[in-house]
Amino acid sequence: MNENILLALASIVVAGVAAQWVAWRTQIPAIVFLLLLGIVAGPGLGWLDPDHLFGPVLFPMVSLAVALILFEGSLTLRLSELRGMSTVVLRLVSIGALLTWAVAASAARMFVDLDWGLAALFGALVMVTGPTVIVPLLRFVRPSDKVATVLRWEGIVIDPIGALAAVLVYQFLVSRALPDLPAWSVLWVFVKAVAVGFAAGWIAAEALGRMLRRYLVPDYLDNVIVLAFVVGVFTAANMLAHEAGLLAVTVMGMRLANMKGVPLENILSFKETLTLLLISVLFIVLAARLDVGRLTEVGKGVVLVFMAIQFVAQPLKVWASTWGSGLRWQEKVLIAWIGPRGIVAAAVSALFALRLRELGHPGAEVLVPLTFSVIIGTVLFAGGTARLAAQRLGVAEPQARGVLIVGAHRLGRELGLALTRLGFRAIVADTDYALVREARMAGLETFFGNVVSKEADRRLDLVGVGYLLAMSPYPELNALAAVRYRREFGRGNVYVLLTPDEMAKEGQQVADRRYARLIGGQETGLAELLALLERGAKVYTTRLSEAFSLDAYQEQFAGRGQLLLAIDPKGRLHGMGPGNAPRPGPDWYLLGVYLPQEGERSESPPASP
Repeated sequence: MNENILLALASIVVAGVAAQWVAWRTQIPAIVFLLLLGIVAGPGLGWLDPDHLFGPVLFPMVSLAVALILFEGSLTLRLSELRGMSTVVLRLVSIGALLTWAVAASAARMFVDLDWGLAALFGALVMVTGPTVIVPLLRFVRPSDKVATVLRWEGIVIDPIGALAAVLVYQFLVSRALPDLPAWSVLWVFVKAVAVGFAAGWIAAEALGRMLRRYLVPDYLDNVIVLAFVVGVFTAANMLAHEAGLLAVTVMGMRLANMKGVPLENILSFKETLTLLLISVLFIVLAARLDVGRLTEVGKGVVLVFMAIQFVAQPLKVWASTWGSGLRWQEKVLIAWIGPRGIVAAAVSALFALRLRELGHPGAEVLVPLTFSVIIGTVLFAGGTARLAAQRLGVAEPQARGVLIVGAHRLGRELGLALTRLGFRAIVADTDYALVREARMAGLETFFGNVVSKEADRRLDLVGVGYLLAMSPYPELNALAAVRYRREFGRGNVYVLLTPDEMAKEGQQVADRRYARLIGGQETGLAELLALLERGAKVYTTRLSEAFSLDAYQEQFAGRGQLLLAIDPKGRLHGMGPGNAPRPGPDWYLLGVYLPQEGERSESPPASP
């Protein structure tokens, strides 16, 4: 028995992580693969039965996982990021939420024939656009800053609001089933939950923030102390007031995010990793509980409910919430276009449906499949069409064909110019003003300052930038830049060139391979390449073809310098180093620093594509 449980748990974790990797490779939202895995493993093949596997701990486990997810999301909500969008967000989570609630409840009543009580509960559940789906979608869609800010804030703030609204309706349904429960208690439960949630979250954030700010917690305990706080606050708030825990952890995260002097970098990194794992497991487990038979009984009503939410509730909500906001109509359309429902709706619907079935409420068994249908429909719609819609509407960020080059020396300038000629946006950054001025006079976009400073966070425009070439003569700066930008660009797009100090002695490399890749290799670093340029070398840009292959290229340039960069036919940049890139083929562009052949004019411009 224990072996079967262990096998099931291991399979869920491995399958969830595999789904995340496939989503990254295919650029399709991970929730699609996670839901499919759960449906296939559960009702499809009967391999996974979460109720039998986890027993009575299933829903406490789900509730705690949702709390951790909400805390991680709210920990990224800085008030300074709203930039005038606070009114829009406030309307979306108030007026917009009520409109969505009304439309969804009416649709469920009209098309699926739920009674008004269950219809109101369904409306409260699906008015939540969860951050667990919104944030990955924003990475994929890459909308403009205003659209991304509005959607991210709405997705996180609306989660506890929707959960509390669902609790209010649920308590009303329970009060109808239990005649001895007075009617006024429903309102009292709601008020008490709000008060306890705000108070518990705020007090916990103040206590934790002061501990972190005064160095009362050692670095190696930061993450576990914060995790213990989240678990403790969530549990305590729920014990004091029914379902107040979600609001408490959300308030706690938002307060911590906006406290000055609280070090959150390590905590955010840990929580993001934990959240990714929890989302992967939860969606598979909850999808495995789906009763497909009940869904087929509902029939076409499910489709009509989805269409009402996507094409009536969403536009109505956005129109009412953005009136007079200054947003362009294209941005409003995209905000209305992206409205996927997420893990809170799935988790809370499963929990309440189980309890309502126990009370004998008619139609409760339809709640879960109907909610999951809306989740799947809205996610597939947004994931499959939002990127194209953003591009057609002109509110998508440009493709990541930009390169941040740390080091404005001659090599950085020459590579920046070569990449610019190939259609890339090159930003050359340095702390040496004289070098920055030379780069600017050469026609390059520049940044004067430290790329890992707070000033860079405010002033460095990275829209469309997706690659880092850390080539400064300071190994510590290169390493810090790699750590700083690997999360933004992806570890596979961060490259470091070895400095003279690192080349002089084996084992002195500062940049960790976990954070960056080497370009040039172990034997060719910054000093060697700068020396080549002083001897008359230049950056050659060469296009491979069927007639001129990589072997012919290597033969032509053998012994004359070093290959550094390659651009594949899809326009992606690869740093050429030990084990970095696939073997270039036809239609690839190669960039390298080479001495000219005898008789070739060294001052001539490099060959252009």
